[in-house]
Amino acid sequence: MEFSSNIVLLTLFTVSLVLAAETAHDERRTIPSEEEKIEMERQLKAINKPALKSFKTENGEIFDCIDIRKQLAFDHPLLKNHSVQLKPTSVPVWIPSNNISRNIGPLQLLQKRIRCPHGTVIVKRTTIQDLIHSQHLKSIGFNSPRHVFTEGNNIDLSGHHFATVEYDYSRVAGVTGNINLWDPQVSHDQVSIATMAIAQGPIEHLASISVGWMVNPLLYQDHIHLYTYWTADGYNKTGCYDIRCPGFVQVSQRIPLGVLLHPVSIYTGTQYEMDLSLHQDRATGDWWLVFGGVNVGYWPKSLFMGSGLVKGANLASWGGQVYSPKTEKSPIMGSGHFPKEGFGKAAFVNNIQILDGKGEAFIPQIYTIKTGESSPNCYKAKFIHDEDEPWIRAVYYGGPGGCIGQLSRN
Repeated sequence: MEFSSNIVLLTLFTVSLVLAAETAHDERRTIPSEEEKIEMERQLKAINKPALKSFKTENGEIFDCIDIRKQLAFDHPLLKNHSVQLKPTSVPVWIPSNNISRNIGPLQLLQKRIRCPHGTVIVKRTTIQDLIHSQHLKSIGFNSPRHVFTEGNNIDLSGHHFATVEYDYSRVAGVTGNINLWDPQVSHDQVSIATMAIAQGPIEHLASISVGWMVNPLLYQDHIHLYTYWTADGYNKTGCYDIRCPGFVQVSQRIPLGVLLHPVSIYTGTQYEMDLSLHQDRATGDWWLVFGGVNVGYWPKSLFMGSGLVKGANLASWGGQVYSPKTEKSPIMGSGHFPKEGFGKAAFVNNIQILDGKGEAFIPQIYTIKTGESSPNCYKAKFIHDEDEPWIRAVYYGGPGGCIGQLSRN
């Protein structure tokens, strides 16, 4: 079981980054033809639904207020007759935890003047550059199962490194964690993320959802952004980041996926975190994303029909990962400092909790948690438990980077 779960979780964290980062050099060189530009304009008209109101932020991003029942999600063939759920029918009661850092409020992410009317949801507008990026995701051929560390494996994982803790002991109906916010500097080709994820099934049919923050110049242009990623078939034909394809049903009028996160933590200074949770509605089977107690939206159960996530997950993970082309040294993960430096210096995810099959929250026991470090010379993870301060369950993770070469098999 340990060997199998390590394969699945490693795939979960590496493939989502492979999709976004492996094509960095090629993307900068690619200029679409006139025919491709015409096709992209057609796609934009299909993706960007008519807006009742629009806003442009100080950093140039455009957000649209879309009729909640006409959003992109319902272009998915499995959601044609889907009825919008405005809120989950079941709400988890998480165990109170010690909080010694500052939570960013979900309503402070956008300027106060950005407020969508009743009956609409806020979404980030897709651009030509977004479509060029999506075109590259298809062209690089990462649309087949990722069998990692198996006989005959020809998948090149050079440049991918992770430091996480994972839970694979029993059924998981939800997870939560307070994810420390940092804004690591990376090059145009590099990616650095903090993530919380759930998954179910064998690699070839892996169903997973991951959420957290990401610094990825190709995907988000600048700084640290809220990100999500989902797949229902091992990254073969389903899934995408945020709302770059039909699937995720947005219900929030104030928290768009892909939004810039601020403020961020300062080394030896004020620490900021965001409170995220994923949970499955016990009545509908939908998977809800909650930010700071506010319902952002959900992935309908129908997206995962035939996969394990319909009946819950069996794997959960918290921590970080980075990517860099194999010819470059790997970038900073988290704060850029090792876990041994502790609070105020190393990145963390605290308040780690899980929902069981009955929808009841519990704090995972020490023996159910495993630590994974692919490149311990550059990045480490440290699981914090009862006798460690200041939290009952947490993970410190990260490191300065500087690795080159094949992903370690540790």
